Amino acid sequence: MPPPNVTGSLHMGHAMFVTLEDIMVRYFRMKGRPALWIPGTDHAGIATQLVVEKMLAAEGVKRTDLTREEFTKKVWEWKEKYGGTITNQIRRLGASCDWSREHFTLDEQLSRAVVEAFIRLHDKGLIYQGSYLVNWSPNLQTAVSDLEVEYSEEPGNLYFIKYRVAGGTRDDFLTIATTRPETVFGDVAIAVNPEDKRYAQHVGKLAIVPLTCGRHVPIIADRYVDPEFGTGVLKISPGHDHNDYHIARKLGLPILNVMNKDGTLNDVAGLYSGMDRFEAREKLWSDLVETNLAVKKEPYTLRVPRSQRGGEVIEPLISKQWFVTMEPLAEKALRAVEEGQLTILPERFEKIYNHWLTNIKDWCISRQLWWGHRIPVWYIVGKKCEEDYIVARTKEEAFAKAQEKYGKSVEIYQDPDVLDTWFSSALWPFSTLGWPDLSKEDYKHFYPSTVLETGHDILFFWVARMVMMGIEFTGSVPFSYVYLHGLIRDSEGRKMSKTLGNVIDPLDTIKDYGTDALRFTLSLGTAGQDLNLSTERLASNKAFTNKLWNAGKFLLQNLPDRSDVSAWDFLLANKFDTEASLQKLPLPECWVVTGLHELIDRVSTSYDKFFFGDAAREIYDFFWADFADWYIEASKTRLYHSGDKLAAATAQSVLLYVFENILKLLHPFMPFVTEELWQKASTNGYSLAYH
Repeated sequence: MPPPNVTGSLHMGHAMFVTLEDIMVRYFRMKGRPALWIPGTDHAGIATQLVVEKMLAAEGVKRTDLTREEFTKKVWEWKEKYGGTITNQIRRLGASCDWSREHFTLDEQLSRAVVEAFIRLHDKGLIYQGSYLVNWSPNLQTAVSDLEVEYSEEPGNLYFIKYRVAGGTRDDFLTIATTRPETVFGDVAIAVNPEDKRYAQHVGKLAIVPLTCGRHVPIIADRYVDPEFGTGVLKISPGHDHNDYHIARKLGLPILNVMNKDGTLNDVAGLYSGMDRFEAREKLWSDLVETNLAVKKEPYTLRVPRSQRGGEVIEPLISKQWFVTMEPLAEKALRAVEEGQLTILPERFEKIYNHWLTNIKDWCISRQLWWGHRIPVWYIVGKKCEEDYIVARTKEEAFAKAQEKYGKSVEIYQDPDVLDTWFSSALWPFSTLGWPDLSKEDYKHFYPSTVLETGHDILFFWVARMVMMGIEFTGSVPFSYVYLHGLIRDSEGRKMSKTLGNVIDPLDTIKDYGTDALRFTLSLGTAGQDLNLSTERLASNKAFTNKLWNAGKFLLQNLPDRSDVSAWDFLLANKFDTEASLQKLPLPECWVVTGLHELIDRVSTSYDKFFFGDAAREIYDFFWADFADWYIEASKTRLYHSGDKLAAATAQSVLLYVFENILKLLHPFMPFVTEELWQKASTNGYSLAYH
């Protein structure tokens, strides 16, 4: 199970994955295959810390008023009180996973696996520490990965600023267009395209950065510069722009950071030091206008990077972090698909998977949080962190290593950062089965697994990383198939959002239409395609549930009394599983039983191909049109008016045989109503889940 955040509350995305995964596991379980479906929740580092910080703020307490230990104790208390909400809601959907094996990503076993994974990657030289440009969240006070940044188009401005050419006249200047004038203090060069004849005479000269008391930067030529954007002149601020950062690294330019971690400008900004970045933008533009260095300001649609969790504007910032070198891991994950060890459904997502892994960047895995897996690195008091650190499984092991190297009086302290939540999630397929202890029975029997089902929106966040980590640590691709479902949209195809007021709550839906109707509706989608959910569809499938129930009532009312042993022996003796037994039946009975057998073949094929929507529609059509509307009506003439006991008994046999098989076919989709009817109609007392 994709572990939902422990802070979460059930939404339609959860309902979708629970439905599809439950269909899979129930189907294979009914076929007699050992089928393990492991549930669990994710500690959700940023989200959970935010929730608890808000709770404390309501009590007038800041996180920084507490020690780290006091704060994490508060988080654990919150988790024990509220953390079970999402799992209880998932149970209401009928999830038949093995709840005795439920895991939490901060469990002792999973935490041990995380530490082991970090150490093994570090020992292979795949984990390193360094100061690089990262996506910084000023409010959360932590780095976030590229995948946790969402871009939105928002109205803003394009500012045109004069950069005077050193040694030239007052009219000798270059005009630069920027959306973030507050970063001028971090400029280290001015760049133009070498083919742009407008500025050829300035290349090799120096420009004066505005409002910096005459600081000079070189004017350079680089093909990266787009002559068509703005004025064709680019300011290079490598400390605050990812593209500028790569240019600076390529050309050996210095890197200036003008921002504090809280989003205010630092001392490099001179008079603007201490000002908020957006406040500084307005003040700086006003000063540029006053000093005649402003050319113009135009409305411009910005592509604004925002934190997926906090929603605030992300700031590219130089920060010391821990990284995983991804390229060698990605190569193996690419080969797994190329060589057919892993099949992604629908197939079109293979191109997206391949593109991302081919262009992968190193993964920033450290987060400046208190809640999560603490990075297993210890530093030596009095030594530089970059040069002297110890990687160990425990504090005791780290201290012993430090004493061996630096003497008995050595003092150590642990890295304050925690690991990205997705680091522990990447180990989920095997850490939940006991890894790194390879002798665990679950690990030996169920790894590698068969199917991973999840939303296509976390193909990079989670799926690709699990594939890479699975191959790296176990030598095997963690699953043979990846089944990707689409998003749930409203009846008009719009994404559900509180702003639009079109969010459909699954718990309210269950209350109004029933769990089975909701599950059946969600199952009708196509792999990878978004599903438009409407009340009309739900109402239609509630009517289907009622039709099934009424058919069951009709059957039960027309079966022999349980005390009539000989009548029941006759009913149960009819298996209709040979050509000879079918040929003995009257035409209506022969027709409906033959239709059922053909249905079983088609549905089994659809199940095996993961075409769940096709299977559901086939069963729906046969039950409603062929069985309920046609055969049940035809059977009434034999049951009520024929006077032929053999014909009546044959009709009873066929009704029971066909209906029980319909219940079996439908059970993975609609477990509640089918189980209830099965228990009423069946004579063996076993659960339908194991037939």
